[in-house]
Amino acid sequence: MKLIHRLGFYFTGFVAGIIILIFFLSGKKTSCDYGPSSRVLKALRQKEKIYTNEAKNQLSTYNLDTLFINSTLENGEVIFSESETSLDTCSFYVIESELDKNKYKSTFKNCDSLVTVLKINKLKN
Repeated sequence: MKLIHRLGFYFTGFVAGIIILIFFLSGKKTSCDYGPSSRVLKALRQKEKIYTNEAKNQLSTYNLDTLFINSTLENGEVIFSESETSLDTCSFYVIESELDKNKYKSTFKNCDSLVTVLKINKLKN
């Protein structure tokens, strides 16, 4: 069999396999969260959130709402150098995000079944 025929069969099977995967996986809630930052953000998104009084005050000071927190947990970037991840009970994560060309740094306390928003700081441009 010639090489061109082999490549034709290979690409036909490859394309058919991709179409089948797209068909079967399109309705399911699948995600490819393999990076460390993505896994942390996904874990924080799935838990119940509570806010400290300091975080509530900072949200109102910066004219933000809880949608900002949801957006931060969806699109933010975890700063592992400033986070405390090796604690036994609860871990502390610092997440940097951007909204309307303003950068914010939020601190979260991640426990077994609860995420506490500790504080939100607006960074200077």
